[in-house]
Order: sequence, then structure tokens, then C-alpha cells
Amino acid sequence: MLAPAVASAQTAHVAVIVGLAGDPEYRELYGKWAASLVDAAKDLYGVPAAQVHYLTEKPEEDATRATGRSARDEVVKVFDRLAAAGPDDLVLVVLIGHGTFDGREAKFNLPGPDMTPADFAPLVGRFRSQRVVVVNTASASGPFIEALSAPGRTIITATRTGRESFATIFGGYFVDALTSDAADTDKNRRVSMLEAFEYAKREVESTYTRQGIILTEHAMLEDAGGKEGTATPAANAKQGRTAALLSLGSAEADPLPAEPAVRALYEERRALERRVESLRLMKDGMDPQRYAKDLEQVLTELALKTRQIREMEGKK
Repeated sequence: MLAPAVASAQTAHVAVIVGLAGDPEYRELYGKWAASLVDAAKDLYGVPAAQVHYLTEKPEEDATRATGRSARDEVVKVFDRLAAAGPDDLVLVVLIGHGTFDGREAKFNLPGPDMTPADFAPLVGRFRSQRVVVVNTASASGPFIEALSAPGRTIITATRTGRESFATIFGGYFVDALTSDAADTDKNRRVSMLEAFEYAKREVESTYTRQGIILTEHAMLEDAGGKEGTATPAANAKQGRTAALLSLGSAEADPLPAEPAVRALYEERRALERRVESLRLMKDGMDPQRYAKDLEQVLTELALKTRQIREMEGKK
């Protein structure tokens, strides 16, 4: 088995798709969520601008960020671009807006023809070896889990069924989780998709409780390829193990050192950290002895790289 490719912010690809908002206040709210996530992807996590796609109902209202209109044909084009992602790259797709359910079929509402889970399935199916995360923060999003679930994918929805059709607030808290350190429970300066899910779910429940109203949205996560999500994933459980290892990268509070030699060492250390994550993702499919050997080798390289950085910085 080949060693997994090194991942970094350079190998992350992000698509934020804001659908039909309806009321102006929703369009403003959804636009704020999307803008925060787009800015964080580029500025906080260092994802190259060419790998960040942002579709919205009225792109002219955010011309500096938006890359197109969220019509169905443009959504397809974005997936065409995402399909160029390399093996082992992280592909994050976040849907923000409203959804509907007629008792048989769920839809993500767009300006023009809406898109169903069946419409998204072949688009997501184009990713073979990439690590794919699809987050549908809209109402009536539950059915997307069954349609999109497959090995190697993490699917998150704001609701557990299509019948939870009231406007959701999960999306705002999910974006909050990725744009601050509030969700970083293990304090490793990375917010995993599991941490983001747990944070958003917890904040949604707290908000409903504070307002004294019945909870009308129940977020779900599926990352085991079983087509059935859970509201209680965990890093050591069947559901949640993959999501616990996936993140956009390290939200570094400090810039990399300016001195080229030291900066290169920091970048190499980050690459080794991401390689550890990749190995852990592949653990279940590897021979146990090979996994232990490869992990030990990478961890040793990581320790040596850290010592090298300290020695070089100590000479200054």
C-alpha cells in the first residue's frame, strides 16, 4: 500500500452555495454566513482563492467574493471544477438556504430549478479518492444523507427528516465553529468536522431552550457509508471517526516566520501533521503492522522536524 499523500490547506477545495433566500432578511443573513466562511477559508486557513467557490442568488451584492450565481447549471460547473481536486484532497461543500419536502422528495431551493438529493448524487459521485464533506444546512435536508452517503464521505444535515421544514439556524453556528476557536475542544488549533457538528448542534439546542420553543431541527452526521446518520457521533464510535480527522487545516494565530529557511521548516512540519491525519483516516483499510510502522515513522520525522525548528530558532 502506498503511503497517503500529504495534505495541507493547499489541497483543500471549498464550495459555498447559497440558494434561494426568499425574504430579504434571509438573503442578508445567509450572505453573512457565506461571507464569513469564504473569508475564513482563504484568510484563516490559507486555501488558495482559486480553490474557493462561492455561488449566491445575487452575486452582484457581494461581487468581491462571489464567483457565480447559484443556478443549477452553475452548481454543476462548480462540481466540474471540484472534480479536478487531486487524490486525498479535502473537498468541502456547504449548502446554505431553504429546503422543501413534498412527502416523497426533498429539494434544495435555488433560483430557477431546485435540486434534489438525486441531482446531487452523481455530482458527488465523481469524487473517488478525495475526502469529501457535504454539509446541507437547509431545512428538510435529512434525506440528503441516504442519497449521498458512501465510504469516504462525510454528510452533515441540519435536520433528520424532510418533514423538519422550518427555517434552520444550524448553518450559522456551523460557520461560527469554523471561523473561531470556540469549537476546538481538544485545543490542537484545528476544528474537525466532528467538532464543528457538535458545536453547532449544541448551540442550536441551547438557543431553542433559551427562547422556550420546541426544537424543530435535529442535525445528523453520517461518515461510515451506511446511509443512516446519527445525532450522536463520536471519534471512537462507528459514526464520527472520519469526521474527527477531517479539517480545513490549522487556523494559525501567528504568521509563518519571515526567514525563508525557518519558514520552510514550519511548512514541512505542517505537512507532516497532515500526513499523520491521512494515515489515521486510512487505518481501517491498512494492515495493522504496516499502519503502526508508517505512523511511527511519520511521528519520528515530526519530532525531528520540531527539534530542528527549535535548534534553528535558538541560534537567532
